[in-house]
Amino acid sequence: KKEFKIKGMMCNHCKANVETNLAKVVGVESVTVDLAAGKAYLEGDFNADEVVAMIRSLGYEYVE
Repeated sequence: KKEFKIKGMMCNHCKANVETNLAKVVGVESVTVDLAAGKAYLEGDFNADEVVAMIRSLGYEYVE
């Protein structure tokens, strides 16, 4: 399980948008977004750079 800190998610629509799109990244098996914490938890065998690129393409900021 890997954790990605995401800045800019404000509502449940943001949460659903991030979960839906991160699930499309090759190798991602499951996505859970904790809106209050501003974090996404991903499981699977995926390229973290592709996840970060997807987060940015959605208009959110990835925080290292």
